[in-house]
Amino acid sequence: MTKFKICGLTTCQEAEWVSEAQADYAGMVLFFPKSKRNISVTQAEKIIQALPDEIKSVAVVVSPDTDQIRQLEKAGFDLIQIHGTVLSEVVEALHVPFLRAFNVDNMQEWEIFEQEEKCAGYVFDAVKPGSGETFDWSSLPSLSEDGKPYLLAGGLNPENVGDAIRSLQPYGVDVSSGVESDQGKGKAPEKIKAFAEAVRNADKLL
Repeated sequence: MTKFKICGLTTCQEAEWVSEAQADYAGMVLFFPKSKRNISVTQAEKIIQALPDEIKSVAVVVSPDTDQIRQLEKAGFDLIQIHGTVLSEVVEALHVPFLRAFNVDNMQEWEIFEQEEKCAGYVFDAVKPGSGETFDWSSLPSLSEDGKPYLLAGGLNPENVGDAIRSLQPYGVDVSSGVESDQGKGKAPEKIKAFAEAVRNADKLL
C-alpha cells in the first residue's frame, strides 16, 4: 500500500482531519519564516499531541543547525525532513531518523546518503518546495529496489496522485498545497479526504 503524507499542518483541527483520513505521516514546517505554513515549536508540540501514535510526525526544515535539531527532538517529532544543506554535525546530533529532501536540480546527490544509517529515505520535490508545481517525473533517479524508500512530492493533488502512483509506484506520496482551501489559507478537509481516497483507489489498480 502506498503511504501518504499530509504536509504543512498549522492547527490541531488539521491534525484531526489528517487523522480521519488515516494518513501515514503528518508534516509541519519550522524555522522557515518564508513559508506561509511556518509554525513555532510550541504550536508543533500541540499538533503532535493531537495526532494518534500511528501517524508519524515529520518536522520539515531547511539547512538546520544542531540547536534546532535538539528543539525538534524535544518537541517529540518522529522524523526530520531536511531540505537545503545537511551538515555532518547535524547528522551526528540526530537521535531520530531523517528524510533527505531533494529538488529537481540536485536529485542525483541521493547516493551520498544511501549508506547513512540515520537517513530513513528521500523526498523528491519540485524546484520550489511547497509551490504546488509538478516536475518531470522521468527526471527521478533510478533507485534500486533494495535501496531506501522515497516519497514523491511536488504539485500532487487528488486529481493527479493516482497517475503518479500508477506511473512510479513510489513508497509514498507527499501533498501540501494540493489539499489547501481554494483561498490558500489552511487545509480543506474535503480535499484531504479526496486525496486519501485517490491514493487507495490507485493502489487497487496496481
